Amino acid sequence: MGHLITVATCSLNQWALDFSGNLERILSSIRIAKERGATLRVGPELEITGYGCFDHFLEGDTYLHSWEMIASILSSPETDDILLDIGMPVMHKTVKYNCRIVVLNRKILLIRPKMFLANDGNYRELRYFTPWVKERQVEEYYLPRMIQEITGQKTVPFGDAVISAKDTCIGCETCEELFTPQSPHIGMGLDGVEIFTNSSGSHHELRKLNTRIDLIKEATQKLGGVYLYANQQGCDGDRLYYDGCALIAVNGQIVAQGSQFSLRDVEVVTATIDIEDVRAFRARTASRGIQASKSEAYTRIEADIALSQPSLDADIRVSPDAPRPPTYHTPEEEIALGPACWMWDYLRRSKTGGFFLPLSGGIDSCATATIVASMCRLVVSAAEEGNQQVILDARRIANQGEDYIPKDPREFAHHLFHTCYMGTENSSQETRDRAKKLAEVIGSYHTDLNMDAVVSSIHTLFSYITGKTPKYKVHGGSQTENLALQNIQARLRMVLAYLFAQLLPWCRDKPGSLLVLGSANVDESLRGYLTKYDCSSADINPIGAISKTDLKRFIAYAETAFEMPILADFLNATPTAELEPITADYVQSDEVDMGMTYNELSIFGRLRKVSQCGPFSMFSKLVHEWGGTLTPTEVAAKVKRFFFYYSINRHKLTTLTPSYHAESYSPDDNRFDLRPFLYNAAWTWQFKRIDRAAEALEANDKKKQ
Repeated sequence: MGHLITVATCSLNQWALDFSGNLERILSSIRIAKERGATLRVGPELEITGYGCFDHFLEGDTYLHSWEMIASILSSPETDDILLDIGMPVMHKTVKYNCRIVVLNRKILLIRPKMFLANDGNYRELRYFTPWVKERQVEEYYLPRMIQEITGQKTVPFGDAVISAKDTCIGCETCEELFTPQSPHIGMGLDGVEIFTNSSGSHHELRKLNTRIDLIKEATQKLGGVYLYANQQGCDGDRLYYDGCALIAVNGQIVAQGSQFSLRDVEVVTATIDIEDVRAFRARTASRGIQASKSEAYTRIEADIALSQPSLDADIRVSPDAPRPPTYHTPEEEIALGPACWMWDYLRRSKTGGFFLPLSGGIDSCATATIVASMCRLVVSAAEEGNQQVILDARRIANQGEDYIPKDPREFAHHLFHTCYMGTENSSQETRDRAKKLAEVIGSYHTDLNMDAVVSSIHTLFSYITGKTPKYKVHGGSQTENLALQNIQARLRMVLAYLFAQLLPWCRDKPGSLLVLGSANVDESLRGYLTKYDCSSADINPIGAISKTDLKRFIAYAETAFEMPILADFLNATPTAELEPITADYVQSDEVDMGMTYNELSIFGRLRKVSQCGPFSMFSKLVHEWGGTLTPTEVAAKVKRFFFYYSINRHKLTTLTPSYHAESYSPDDNRFDLRPFLYNAAWTWQFKRIDRAAEALEANDKKKQ
């Protein structure tokens, strides 16, 4: 019996409902796996349809077209002599399931439905699918006639079973099942399964990858075995970026790892493993054997294939892949790479001609512009590697001829990236100069305008209709007047942004229109420190779920990594909206306006969303964390101020621009953070409880003194 096996897993840039494109990428991954000598290939979750189909999973067409794609795979000779684990939705007895289809030599061996569905955060699988709750049970599934004609099978096993090859045993998990306390791989491993496959649709979130890798390592650290992790990679039509990182682990150690961020549509990761290492590992402890002997048996579906190959055992130059430490990006690198890849997918798949960004001279729009610069660097790098899909997309977007290959990020940016400084009498020369210099460094097509005439015309119209002339606060106006005068500037910038996005390509004799980019960060959105329908309203926002703190760290990183010294000027500048007149003793400051710092906002955000704290719970935690520097009454005031402004501004988040999801405390009202948008902003009872607790704590502290 042979003991060396080459296995393959992959990351695919699938697109929701792009059946023909998804099929092409699946077949490509199978070809690559076979070329590398693999006898087992694992693909991402729901790879036939793309993971992000959402309510399209409720439509019969989605299931029909999925079977049509499986028919194409079964009919292809490229899929012979390799065991395939493919993801798609299946309807069984009129119930919809998220399934794995195990295929060998034009036959379906098993349909394995997902048993534990992801239904938190961005995931809503229970809306579309039903979990398979019959542990270790199998039923007969009646195949569609189109499949029967290809395979000669009328029925196939459907349920919780494992695959028994001639030389090993394989079990399937799907995404969430790895994260559950009692994962299926535990029972499978005790029943003799040696190779585990996990097919995922797992999205990127800052600082999340280590959690995933730790779970993959842990899956076989005690149990022993080979673990193959496949994941989708890219933007498949939503706010999420699936961050690939296909992995192969053996006995708790990583032996192969794919990229987390990439412009490749197909990435196959292979490793040669020694299956005897698994058996030796499991034989080390008697307790494992005792537990295994009591394990309830799984139904075994026989597969007429040996995954090991005599040619590997006969070649003395072939050895198993050695363990290696996992690769992680820093959060700053994640910000540089994740949103950039997401934006490239969005740009090329939307068939638009580029981006338009209102460049204010502040750090948020600077961060968005720098991410576009990072995207251009990735495109040039991929073109240098010969990535033909990237080259074809770049030619179309840049509106260049068949010989064009992007070689310089600044030159490529000039074709597609448009920036504009929209100044008023309240704008400073410093921000105008910073915006211009940044545009020059990045290479964007930059315009600079003063919009005072537009603002003045609106003021004149209002005064003509009402007979009233509002004033800024520094000129003696009320807070109502002051806010209204600020907001009209902000909203006019949004109107001008869309005008320029539609017509600038026409001015440059280029086809199509531009995607407008937003630049509101997660902390300002959470606090509501933005004008509804201002420049925060855009087509997409690459930084909408990234904190101000992380953005500053990213800019500091990019200053060196991208050789952009101008970024230091943005880091050292005071954040300001520049919507009020500048006087000798007053310059508008964001943190002063908000009544809280950006660091405090990040803390409030994580406690509210991740730790699931209401006002009283948040106070109860912070009174201890901040007790060394603030009195309970001061902590109470900060918590109440946050919840007041969060409440009165929550309605703004219902219109929030679709943002790249990067942070666990994102306030995205549409998919991720489901809450009311009309609150009792006084939080009458909750704030009374906070005040009583603060008084009691301070009284107790005085007694101790």
